[in-house]
Amino acid sequence: MAALPFLLALHIALLLLLPCSCQVGDSCSSARDCGAGLYCGNCAATGKTRPSCIRDLAIQPTSIGLPFNRYSWLVTHNSFSIVGEPSHTGVERVTFYNQEDTVTNQLRNGVRGLMLDMYDFNDDIWLCHSLQGQCYNFTAFQPAIDTLKEVEAFLSENPTEIITIFIEDYVHSPMGLSKLFTAADLTKYWYPISEMPTGGKDWPSVTDMVAKNHRLLVFTSDASKEASEGIAYQWSYLLENESGDPGITGSCPNRKESQSLNSRSASLFLQNYFPTIPVENEACKENSVGLPQMVQTCYAAAGNRIPNFIAVNYYMRSDGGGVFDVQDRINGLTLCGCNTIAACQAGTPASACKDTGAPNRNTSSVNGNILKD
Repeated sequence: MAALPFLLALHIALLLLLPCSCQVGDSCSSARDCGAGLYCGNCAATGKTRPSCIRDLAIQPTSIGLPFNRYSWLVTHNSFSIVGEPSHTGVERVTFYNQEDTVTNQLRNGVRGLMLDMYDFNDDIWLCHSLQGQCYNFTAFQPAIDTLKEVEAFLSENPTEIITIFIEDYVHSPMGLSKLFTAADLTKYWYPISEMPTGGKDWPSVTDMVAKNHRLLVFTSDASKEASEGIAYQWSYLLENESGDPGITGSCPNRKESQSLNSRSASLFLQNYFPTIPVENEACKENSVGLPQMVQTCYAAAGNRIPNFIAVNYYMRSDGGGVFDVQDRINGLTLCGCNTIAACQAGTPASACKDTGAPNRNTSSVNGNILKD
């Protein structure tokens, strides 16, 4: 009888060593129950109160070496505005939050675009979630260089990855952004304006961008910085729909600074999908139900152009696949004619989809139905 407790403990230990087998949507009691790239959570906003396995990892599509503007990339809105981030000013912060994990973790999970609001503050440049172009000690997050050093570390450790930074720019200090990116040791990855395509032409292939080490695209909202600091003015190179509430319902209007979405003057399209006021517990519904519908609407509004960047709040929140599934489907249909990028096979004809356990759609174009079977 004395051996029974030992055998029971051994049995439990062996079970803990077994690989996790639960997939997206399967019931779980902890993260250990879920397979790689999944966590255990729920989405009460869609009525799914029982914990299940939810995706938190993107599939990078760049094994198929096409022009940069043929892909769809995941972007975090206000990437720095992180729940639980301690105050760096000594004053309790009073502002909204948009994400839940560090920028480093966002990048490791497959985020490839960062939205950063930069302000002059405390004789430095800070990331701040503020109002009327002024940063305050109760809206400030941290010096921007701290986040940019996270970006540099990721690019250094991952020599085939490409990152895009969108700066909401309130910096007025002379050459402030140039000094900032130089101090963060990021200029060695800089994609030069002189090589950015205009007139709607294709961008270079991701393979060429990696070979030249042009792996950091930086856009600013301040048009003057293009001439003064060599930083690309955002709306000269991409189209963008309205942000906030107008971007999550309706007909997908263009942002006022952007040309119309069906313009062929630029070859990149940034789709914003986040409410004006972020609500953490509603994000799972937004990313699972509303996002696929609005991607379809914006695809049509943009003249059958895919969103190259999809910007969301609380990117990991969904009732299963969320923004990751949307991105996979866009990339699969546009890059290889399969209904998920996971079914694409490099070096094979279009529509030669491998079995992923999910139905594949054998078509080489989206035909206006990018998210419909």
